[in-house]
Amino acid sequence: MSLQDQLETLKTQTLAKIAAADELSAVDQIRVETLGKKGPITEVLRGMKDLSAEERPKVGAFANEIRDLLTNAIEQRKAELEKVALEKALASETLDVTLPGKRLTHGTRHVLTQVMEEIEDTFVGMGYQVVEGQEVETDHYNFERMNLPKDHPARDMQDTFYISDDILIRTHTSPVQARTMEQHDFSKGALRMISPGKVFRRDTDDATHSHQFHQIEGLVVDKGVTMADLKGTLEVVLKELFGADRKIRLRPSYFPFTEPSVEVDVSCFKCGGKGCNVCKYTGWIEILGAGMVHPDVLKMSGIDPEVYSGFAFGIGPDRVAMLRYGVNDIRNFYLNDQRFLQQFKGE
Repeated sequence: MSLQDQLETLKTQTLAKIAAADELSAVDQIRVETLGKKGPITEVLRGMKDLSAEERPKVGAFANEIRDLLTNAIEQRKAELEKVALEKALASETLDVTLPGKRLTHGTRHVLTQVMEEIEDTFVGMGYQVVEGQEVETDHYNFERMNLPKDHPARDMQDTFYISDDILIRTHTSPVQARTMEQHDFSKGALRMISPGKVFRRDTDDATHSHQFHQIEGLVVDKGVTMADLKGTLEVVLKELFGADRKIRLRPSYFPFTEPSVEVDVSCFKCGGKGCNVCKYTGWIEILGAGMVHPDVLKMSGIDPEVYSGFAFGIGPDRVAMLRYGVNDIRNFYLNDQRFLQQFKGE
């Protein structure tokens, strides 16, 4: 059989195979087997060395013609199969544009953010300024300016995270007050401020404590400030938070940066003071610490305690949220569990 007859037979057989192929993979296999380096056309072309000079151009041209014909047939069959596959996909994945779309759920502010903003709004309405400070502090501002010199035993209650001997992550927002006091110009009026933010302590006692929590500290410094001003201020704030029927009481306590110092209790908002599991059957709930600013703290800020006096307090928004919403594990606020957080949507 001549080379031209071989090429003609190859053309007929290959075109039949292409027409019968019903998958793209089969078409690709035919292309490799027929037109590849080891395919029959290549073998025919290699045999041209045995032909005469007159036959070689004719056989070569015919071989190229067959190769181009088969290449076009393969591409055409691939296009046909791709079109069929696309039509099947469109038929099985039809989108009904008349169906209602998926409703997007809207997020909301975190419950702790909501509580903090509520407290801030109350104080702003009373003429206070909101001052935020840095979370990495010096030992000087975090402790010493709060009347807690080195080796003071009260430091043990605020065991914290140290970066170096003199740099630490703040244990309270009091350093913001110290920095604000030394910058305030009292010739322009009294200092009334709150300092909200995150604080850090190595508290690992139980599920009501966390190494990170929030605090809002308040400070008022002016001439003639008394304990009565402190009590009146806190009464307004706690009634805003827990209800207009609430009462407060002050109990003697100790804080190095205030003198005298008090623990502030609010009458139980669940039982109205009769006694229940929330107030541990006492009728009262401990809510914050406060007191008159210690004279030494004023002196360290360049303020004459013979002329000026002030009061300070610190309230924990985390604790307020736990009490208001009956949360018994502070860690729930930080786990980002949507089942928990969505309960406070729109508060």
